[in-house]
Amino acid sequence: MTIPRIELARLPTPLVPLDRVSSHIKGPRIWLKRDDLTDTTASGNKLRKLEFCVGRALEEDASVLITCGGIQSNHCRTTAVVAATLGLKCHLILRGKQKSPPDGNHLLDYLVGAKISWVGNKSYEELDDVYAQLEQDYRNAGDIPYSMPIGASDETGLWGYIEAARELKQDFEQHGISPGYIVSAAGSGGTLGGLILGKKIHDLATNMVAFNVCDDEAWFVDKIRADMARWENRYGQDFDMDTGALPITVIDGFVGPGYARAEPQVFDTIKWLARTEGVILDPVYTGKAFNAMLEEIGHGRFQDTEDIVFLHTGGIFGIFPQREQF
Repeated sequence: MTIPRIELARLPTPLVPLDRVSSHIKGPRIWLKRDDLTDTTASGNKLRKLEFCVGRALEEDASVLITCGGIQSNHCRTTAVVAATLGLKCHLILRGKQKSPPDGNHLLDYLVGAKISWVGNKSYEELDDVYAQLEQDYRNAGDIPYSMPIGASDETGLWGYIEAARELKQDFEQHGISPGYIVSAAGSGGTLGGLILGKKIHDLATNMVAFNVCDDEAWFVDKIRADMARWENRYGQDFDMDTGALPITVIDGFVGPGYARAEPQVFDTIKWLARTEGVILDPVYTGKAFNAMLEEIGHGRFQDTEDIVFLHTGGIFGIFPQREQF
C-alpha cells in the first residue's frame, strides 16, 4: 500500500542520552528522542503527522488547509508554516480571545500569513459547524479546502508515529539498547495512537506510555480507539483492537490547573533540565510530561527497565507567553 506523503521533517531525529539527569535521579537511564528538531519554525511532533495529512491534501488538490487549536497551538503554528512553505492558504480556528500583541506560536501564525477565526470554548459538535461554514466559504471562492482536527490526530495523522516507531527501532539497534518504555505527553491522542500501532506493525519490543496534559484517561482511550478504528477502515487493515493486544496506557493525575496551565514544579523542572542538559521543554506538553515521569520514577514506577525514552515533541515557542512564570 502506498500512502500519500510529502517530505517535511528533517529525519531521522537524534536519540541522545541524558546522562546527568540519569545520574541525578538514580533510576533508569533516560534517553531523549529529539523530535523538537524536525525543523526550525515548523518543529515538533506535528510535522511527522502533517507529512501524511498534507500529502493527502495535495492528492485531493487542496488549496487551503483548515485546522483548529488553542491560541498557542503547536499544531496550528506548524500547519501555518507548512502552508506558507508550499504556497497554500491556511485558515486557523483558534479557541480563546485574541491577544495583542501576538506572542509565541500566535506571533508565528501571524508572520506566515494565516487567516484566523476566533471562537470561544466550543464543543467539538459546535466546531464541526465552524469547519463546515469555512469549507463552504472557500468553495464558494473557488478554493478546495482540506480540514484537519486538533493536533492532526485522525486516521491519516496516525501514520506519522507509525513510521516514527520504525525509526525508533533503528535507533535502539544503533545504540544497543532495549528500552522498556517510550514516554510522551498526550494532548490529542495521535502521537500515542500512532506509536501503539507502530509497535505492532514494526515489532517494537517496548511499552508505550503517555501522560495526559488535558481531559482524562477515559477520554484518551476512547479517542485513540476511535482513531484506530477509522485507520483500519480507511487503509484496509485488520487489527483486533479488543483483545488487549494493543493496550492504551495513559497515566492520569498530572493535568494540574488545566490545559496550557502548569503548577510551579513544572516550571522548576523546565529550568532544571535547561541548566542540566541544555534542553528546553515547554509548560503545555513536554514540561508537564517530563515532570510527571520524574515524579513517577521517584515513586518506584519504571524500575523494571534499564532504559526509558522520553519523546521530546517540541513546543519551545510556548514558553514565551508564560515568561513571567519563570
